[in-house]
Amino acid sequence: MTTATLFPHAPDITANDYCVVGLSTCFLKEDGEFHQVEILEPIPSAALEAILKGVPTSFQWAKAIAIGEIIVDGQPQKTEHFPVEAQFCDEFVERVLATLRTYKSRPQAQTHIPLGTMRQDFNYSLDRKRVLNASKVVRTEDNVKQHSHTHQVL
Repeated sequence: MTTATLFPHAPDITANDYCVVGLSTCFLKEDGEFHQVEILEPIPSAALEAILKGVPTSFQWAKAIAIGEIIVDGQPQKTEHFPVEAQFCDEFVERVLATLRTYKSRPQAQTHIPLGTMRQDFNYSLDRKRVLNASKVVRTEDNVKQHSHTHQVL
C-alpha cells in the first residue's frame, strides 16, 4: 500500500509527517505605534531545541501535529486547537515543508513534544519585539571605518 503525498512537487512529504506549529506574538508598526498580532508558524527542530534550553522566545506554546491535520488541498486550515484571532505566517506552506524536513533529518527532535501534545513551558518574553514589517535603512554613517593597513600586504 502506498501513502498519498500532499504535494506533487514534494513527494517525500506525507500527511502523517511530524511538524511543530507554534503561536508567536509579533508586532506590526504603523504610524510609529506597535500593534500586537498572534501568528501561527512552524518551528524547525533546531529552533525548538534552543527554545527548550531556555532561550527567550516570542512563542507562547507549540503543538506537535501530523501535517495532514492543518494542510488540506495545499492550503493551511486551522484546527480547534488554534485561536480564532491567530493568523498563519507568510509562506506558511513553504515554511512547513522546510520544517518537516528538519524533523525527518533529526528524528530524535520529535521526542521533545510527542505527536498530538502541546508544550507551554517556554521562556516567553516580549522584551525584544518581533516586528514583521520592519525595514532597515542603511546610511553612510553606518559604515565602519577600517584601519588604513587592513587591505595591504605587509
